[in-house]
Amino acid sequence: MRATLRWAHSDLRTHRGEALFLVLATAGIVVSLLLATALFGYATNPWQRVFTQARGAHVWIHTDRSAQVEKLAGLDGVESVAGPYPTASATLASRGARALVELRGTPERPAVGRPLITAGHWLDPTTPDGVVLESRLARALLAEPGDTLALPGTPRRLTVLGIADSAEPRYHAGEQPGLVWALPSAVPDAGGQVIGLRLTDPDDTDYAVQRAVTVLGAGAIGEVSTWRQARAEAQGDNRLLGQVLGLFGLGALIAAGLAVHGAIATRIRGHLRDISVLKAIGFTPGQVVRVFLLQHIAYALLGGVGAAAFTQAVGGRIPGRLGDAVGVWQGLPGHTVALFVVPAGAVLFIGATTGLAAWRAGRVPPVPVPRPAVSPGGRLSGVARRALGLRLPPGLVLGCHKVLTSRLRSVSTVARLALPLLLIVVAMSAWTTIDRFRSSPDEVGLPTALTVHADTGPSTPDVRTLLEHDPQVAAAYPGVEVAALVPGQTATIALRGLGTRAEPYPYTLTEGRPARGRDEAVAGQGLLDLLDVRVGDWVRMTVGDQPQILHIVGRSIEPENAGRVISTSLDTLRENDPRLAPTLYQVRLRPGADPSEVAGRLTTAGHGHLDVHTVTNPADGLSPLRGVVVGLIAVLALIGLIELLTVIGGTVREGERDLLALKAIGLSPRQITAVTVTATGCTALAAVLVGTALGLPLAHWLIDVQGRSSGIGPGIARGPSPVLLVLFGAAAVLGAAALAALPAARAARRRLADTLSAAA
Repeated sequence: MRATLRWAHSDLRTHRGEALFLVLATAGIVVSLLLATALFGYATNPWQRVFTQARGAHVWIHTDRSAQVEKLAGLDGVESVAGPYPTASATLASRGARALVELRGTPERPAVGRPLITAGHWLDPTTPDGVVLESRLARALLAEPGDTLALPGTPRRLTVLGIADSAEPRYHAGEQPGLVWALPSAVPDAGGQVIGLRLTDPDDTDYAVQRAVTVLGAGAIGEVSTWRQARAEAQGDNRLLGQVLGLFGLGALIAAGLAVHGAIATRIRGHLRDISVLKAIGFTPGQVVRVFLLQHIAYALLGGVGAAAFTQAVGGRIPGRLGDAVGVWQGLPGHTVALFVVPAGAVLFIGATTGLAAWRAGRVPPVPVPRPAVSPGGRLSGVARRALGLRLPPGLVLGCHKVLTSRLRSVSTVARLALPLLLIVVAMSAWTTIDRFRSSPDEVGLPTALTVHADTGPSTPDVRTLLEHDPQVAAAYPGVEVAALVPGQTATIALRGLGTRAEPYPYTLTEGRPARGRDEAVAGQGLLDLLDVRVGDWVRMTVGDQPQILHIVGRSIEPENAGRVISTSLDTLRENDPRLAPTLYQVRLRPGADPSEVAGRLTTAGHGHLDVHTVTNPADGLSPLRGVVVGLIAVLALIGLIELLTVIGGTVREGERDLLALKAIGLSPRQITAVTVTATGCTALAAVLVGTALGLPLAHWLIDVQGRSSGIGPGIARGPSPVLLVLFGAAAVLGAAALAALPAARAARRRLADTLSAAA
């Protein structure tokens, strides 16, 4: 044991930098995996907790006031119901912020779909105009208990009594109205009603919706939302962040395992005599294997324990969503188990790869095998001789020859070094795609910057004229959005009519063509998947009691409503219902215009009749991903550095046997150094080319798969610019050459006696 520890200590002193990088890389990998675990728990648990505590309804159905929704309580599979409650649409304003809301008349606190009060208290009959706001709506309105909310265009005022969490779909500007609970007397002009169904078996949700539509009639139903939609919306970008961290964490773990394997294999080749001596003095093959195995498991264990301690102590203090996720995760039942399992799994994986490489050390014979007289590079090829004849620098020629003639070893080295570089290219592609959402939103389905809803009434101004009168407004597209029942009547989708045939809305298409003719439409990927249709198919949907048949001629990028959107021109919808009038306007701004500034100016010009808000950009929710990408690139760079140090060490040791011959033919120490530097640079260049060639298509595929699963659809991925890729490759190659220069120069200036000893 003492000899084993002395050998490990000596090896650690010789390879301090490599040991430090391995510990840091392992720590980074484990932190990434732990943060991914925290994000997955954070994405699911808060909504699930609210749903369980509130006894949430699995289905919410909005109908007109004449529908006999009481019949739904007797359907098979319905355990209990919430409501029916009268509802009315309204606009609330507070501290300069406005939001579309659904006022829900709730005479008493419900037993099903029970709002969980987080601030203030529940409705009080002594305050007839008191309301309770859903928590996200309250944040959007900057409202707290005791505040007063205005209803623009009316003298009414509402008093905020409380703020509550709900398991229903939350407020989303321009997409989902906010939920406001009020006494029935505060909803005098209720235009509809809503009922919630809690089912005995949540898996029967689609069947329950079909039965409800059959009982009430399709014409009576305005909108249907299910618990699955609410859960997916609540998880949102947190799940994406978790997937990104988990994917890169696992990829980095594999890269680290391969880097350790290569480091040990290279070290064994360079220490064959030392290993033979260890066996000659009595070390068994198992003891030799344990020397390498325990040493690298100790490095991995140190990194894993440090990462777990860091995540536990500091993770909750990380600003933003990551810190919130870690804070929630630390309170979950499985937190302690994950805190041990994830680092243990990483250590075991690294230990397994270490064991495979260390096994070779156990097979080294106790008597040193004489090295072959011919160097591994073999004789000079004809190409190398002709290059030397052309008076090309001998260091450059011999360095390239050295890499090309050791093909098997070079291929494995390039593969190990290319893996972290490949993952870095994928991370850079993710960064570029997010930047594209910010810099070119018109290319990712966001051609407009503002959405305007207008009050209806005799005093309402000419909205389109008012909007286009603003100097920074390039165009205003009138439109309407309604909920439509899909075939099979299991869910509702968004049917939009935007623009006219004379002035079509500028959809971003990735497949097919724009909708120009009658009954033509474009659809989002989420809708195509939901209905199992493709571009070129006809679809039939129901709006109220009116059927609408449309021909899908293109697929558009739809960042909203999980892509469950079908869009046509306003003229097409008017042909089916001539009384249809625009209810919203999508506003495209001139380049350089500030959306918030224009929104404030239009709100003032509308004199309380306009509800203007900026279009939500999905990149806003992915801002934490930038920091994640930077951290992942740093971890991957550490792993690549470990592999690069291994390559340099192996190249220098293998060049020792050629040192006498190179000096004998007249090469100076500088030229001999150039041989090693060139060989290292060529290896790094090959790894960069392989990593880039494989990383770009892999990044496009991964991003498109994620886009398809989120409903946006493929076609949003963008790779780094050619200039950035060239700079990345040049930095990797030049960095590798610079790292190799110092050890190569030291080796080239070794004394002849030392060289003869190493070559013996």
